[in-house]
Amino acid sequence: MSPLHAWFKSKRHDAPNQSQQVRPAVIKARYDAAQTTRENMRHWVMADSCSADQSASPEVRRKLRERARYEVANNSYAKGIVLTIANDCIGTGPRLQVLTEDDQTNRKIENAFSDWSQSVNLAEKLRTMRMAKTTDGEVFAVLAANPKLDSPVQMDVQLIETERVASPQDQFNINANDVDGIQLNRLGIPESYTVLRNHSAPGAPGSFGSNIRRGFDVITADSMIHWFRMDRPDQHRGVPEITPALPLFAQLRRYTLAVIAAAETAADFAAVLYTDAPANGEAQALEPMDVIDLEKRMATVLPDGWRLGQVSAQQPTTTYAEFKREILNEIARCLNLPYNIAACNSSGYNYASGRLDHQTYYKSIRVEQADLVTSVLDPILHGWIHEGMLTTELNVLRRLKHLPHQWFFDGTEHVDPAKEANAQATRLKSCSTTLAAEYARQGKDWEIELRQRAKEKNLMRELGLTESDGSTETGHKESMQEQNDDPSASENKDASH
Repeated sequence: MSPLHAWFKSKRHDAPNQSQQVRPAVIKARYDAAQTTRENMRHWVMADSCSADQSASPEVRRKLRERARYEVANNSYAKGIVLTIANDCIGTGPRLQVLTEDDQTNRKIENAFSDWSQSVNLAEKLRTMRMAKTTDGEVFAVLAANPKLDSPVQMDVQLIETERVASPQDQFNINANDVDGIQLNRLGIPESYTVLRNHSAPGAPGSFGSNIRRGFDVITADSMIHWFRMDRPDQHRGVPEITPALPLFAQLRRYTLAVIAAAETAADFAAVLYTDAPANGEAQALEPMDVIDLEKRMATVLPDGWRLGQVSAQQPTTTYAEFKREILNEIARCLNLPYNIAACNSSGYNYASGRLDHQTYYKSIRVEQADLVTSVLDPILHGWIHEGMLTTELNVLRRLKHLPHQWFFDGTEHVDPAKEANAQATRLKSCSTTLAAEYARQGKDWEIELRQRAKEKNLMRELGLTESDGSTETGHKESMQEQNDDPSASENKDASH
């Protein structure tokens, strides 16, 4: 027996019996955040070690969705923030560029997919999906057949609200591999989805009784699109992205109502009569809480010993704008929005500050668009190609083993087009960029733009017209010279920015 085992054996015989009180173990941690004291005990009382799916349980997600939808429906700032994110992320819709070696084949596939996108109204559905991802935390879409589509490819993208993806079993018979309607394999990868045929909320049509009575359909994973933000490993359902901001939205509305109530209280009382005389003093007797009508533009005489005063709003109305700005800034932070975009107000910004905040925001938009491509657009394109191979109009897809492609989104407009044009010309001249990259910044396909430019030049030669490149450059130089000669023009321009 080793000395260590002998020591443990002797300690086991010396252990106190059950009647003796055992002191709880105290964690000795070198991190202050791991200490539990009387001061921070209440702050960390809700901290737990639940898994991602346990923390985002069906009941928790339902309550968060209800409150997020209520706030977005009734709060103007919340609604505007959700719409802004959807419009900036999706815009007028993504555009497909095929990158095979055959230009004619590329244009044929691109035009066919563009026509199909318009027939299914893909851009509007993507914007709805982005808004649902912010408000509901996740969104589902089924790639289903729709014979009524005016397109050779009769595949449609049908959006499904998150409540309809749920487990049909009773709560006492839930499968361990079922995460609220998502069936997982042994590796944790979704294999199928259970979609209820009716909305699962109480009061919805057909919602009486259990989920089994309402009926459900099982959709395979290759026909289902599930888009959500995975904040933790092993997370399979999403929570609303505006969850951290929900209490702040409530505080903003409460403070606004308090300011209005204080102003109304002061306005309700035109004036009050008060006296400095002691009780039972020499002031003339009046009925308490009596109401006296005052006529406009008339002088009046007050009772003996009484003076006229007006009620003032005793609350910090002057700090309302500052409080509103700070709380909106905190609300927008969890969504990576700068204040001027969340509030749709740049009055307190100068030109440099606005550009700096926009750089962070548009970087997050590009990250979101990359996630959209991986989770939504590529699966849709894969299903479209599979269905297009079965048609005679797109039989060219059968000869392609792989379809190289990329997606274009709407570009962002520069605040100063002249400065951006000069910077673009400098980058092209120094060979630090390409035409493809510069057109991609604007959300355009460089091949389409160059072909259009060639058509315009050929038509101008046929009509005997000449290009005015030199006059445009001359006009720009003259404009810059005028600004240099007139310093006030430069100052007014900076002030407007």
